[in-house]
Amino acid sequence: MEVSSGKPFLFPHGRFGVILLHSYTSSSADMRMLARHLERQNYTIYAPVFTGHGSDPLTVLEKSGPDDWWTDTQFAIRRLKDMGMEKIAILGLSLGGLLATKALENDSTLAGGGVFASPVTAWGQSNVPHFFPQLATAYYKKAGLNSREINERIVKINQLLPKQLTAISEMTREIDQHLEQIHQPFFVGQGGRDEMINPHSGKELAEKLLAQGTPVDYHYYPQAGHVLTVNNAHRQLFADVTDFLQKTFEV
Repeated sequence: MEVSSGKPFLFPHGRFGVILLHSYTSSSADMRMLARHLERQNYTIYAPVFTGHGSDPLTVLEKSGPDDWWTDTQFAIRRLKDMGMEKIAILGLSLGGLLATKALENDSTLAGGGVFASPVTAWGQSNVPHFFPQLATAYYKKAGLNSREINERIVKINQLLPKQLTAISEMTREIDQHLEQIHQPFFVGQGGRDEMINPHSGKELAEKLLAQGTPVDYHYYPQAGHVLTVNNAHRQLFADVTDFLQKTFEV
């Protein structure tokens, strides 16, 4: 989570478009380095910010939910289509990966896409309930709130969080049940030291897709934690994503 407001960004730089979707506790900032890297490969990049994200953590819980984030995802796809992109891929980190997967299930015109550290088959095993209040506390401290103000907000977060996590779990189960609708090339990146989700979930997803005949490009980063786009695996991830997109777009 960031103290500054997260803002969407668009880097127009080529006839092929890539949508990058951020995680549950962040904003487009986690995608900026990857976006700049892909821009240098001559791709047009769009990274939206999900409704409610990018500022006060309570806003995520009070003023948004999975339906809003799905609408945001559909808007991002339409935006690049309206720009005349010849082909579009969609990739996401954690929650963003869930939405990217749903997009691939529902839009066969997308060239491909995939996930980074996304619990498509195992959301219920995530540590989000534990980490969300911690991340929120760090955000409020950085924002300069006093102890009383922080405690009041954390109490409210603990009241609201279970309902939203249940809604995300329901969305995830629906996505998992419709994986057979994905026929496009699919990228899976997973860190071996993921502190947020089950580190085996990436392999489980890859095996499930492969079993149904979906082309899968699976990458495991043994020493990496959850936020693959900025942690110690990011350079290798960027190279792997670049290779995946080159193959996907040139087919």
